[in-house]
Amino acid sequence: MSVAIALHVIAVVIWVGGMFFAYMCLRPVAAARLEPPQRLTLWQGVFAHFFPWVWACVALILGSGYWVIFMQYGGMAGTPLFIHVMQGLGLVMMAVFAHVFFAPYRRLRQAVAGQRWPDGGKALNQIRLLVGINLVLGLITVTVATAGRYLL
Repeated sequence: MSVAIALHVIAVVIWVGGMFFAYMCLRPVAAARLEPPQRLTLWQGVFAHFFPWVWACVALILGSGYWVIFMQYGGMAGTPLFIHVMQGLGLVMMAVFAHVFFAPYRRLRQAVAGQRWPDGGKALNQIRLLVGINLVLGLITVTVATAGRYLL
């Protein structure tokens, strides 16, 4: 059980921490210092390295989370409310990420490859908005996971 929980937390830290770094640290500096061709190329490269890690984290989060639910609680019926809330928020985050990956990120890759910088800027703006939403959801989920048993 301790291995499953450790893997779960590590995967969440990688995903949410990566979003925090990208949104709060890298984004403002890239926007202030790089012209669109360099900025869009940078982001396409960053996402190309980060998104495979996110997919791995999603798999670990789902696998370890459901392992704990079924081994510790005997299934969904036995889980406390905060686990249900954490699961629901996590599934929404995964859906948002899947949308980012298969829609605006695909458009960003195509725009950078074709040097269509205005199209790339539109795609990057969509990604920025959705990553911001997912970051807020991730921070709420971490709060529910750590304090939920006392709050809910």
